Amino acid sequence: MKPPETRTALVRRARRINRELAAAYPDAHTELNFSSPLELLVATILSAQTTDKRVNMVTPVLFARYKSAADYAAADREDMEKIIQSTGFYRAKTANLIALGQALCERYGGEVPRRLKDLVTLPGVGRKTANVVLGNAFGVPGITVDTHFARLARRFGWTKETDPVKIESEVGALFPRSEWTMLSHRLIWHGRRVCHARRPACGACPVARWCPSFGIGPVDEKEARKLVKEGPFS
Repeated sequence: MKPPETRTALVRRARRINRELAAAYPDAHTELNFSSPLELLVATILSAQTTDKRVNMVTPVLFARYKSAADYAAADREDMEKIIQSTGFYRAKTANLIALGQALCERYGGEVPRRLKDLVTLPGVGRKTANVVLGNAFGVPGITVDTHFARLARRFGWTKETDPVKIESEVGALFPRSEWTMLSHRLIWHGRRVCHARRPACGACPVARWCPSFGIGPVDEKEARKLVKEGPFS
């Protein structure tokens, strides 16, 4: 019987996987289009229960119409609903975006705050959204635990947790803080392209030799290659 992995061995293996994913995805980044912290915050809120691709289809019109927190605060509900309808849950998202604009104006002078504890108090903003904004708009390291990140973190044996906050904490402890944002991008990219929920492309995986879950998907390289998806992604 194989002895349990030591903490030191786990850290070394986790960091090796991160290095290999960095080599495999040198251009990894958020796939939401934005040009300001407010735009990224809005796009991330819209991305709930839909794809980045779908969000990127509606945000050009949305961002042209609403350029500031004050614009969102004063938005006509019906007009906004029409613009974002295709992202799903559009009534709730519209309510959140209008309330978000109001909260930013009332509490933060119309600016997106740069601290996690402030961001999570805003309508429609949880830790995942806050970390996306911190890492990608402000350069503040953060771990984004979406469904891909959570799945891969468990498959890699970095955590057994299912709660996003606990996953964030356990995985974060394995890596230097400076790596958190890029680690998030790499796992999300790998989850979208190779390590799928139903049939991971194990035989075409660049980190297969360090993955304790190797073999849950096809291990034949030819068969696995057919499962690999190309970006840009949803």
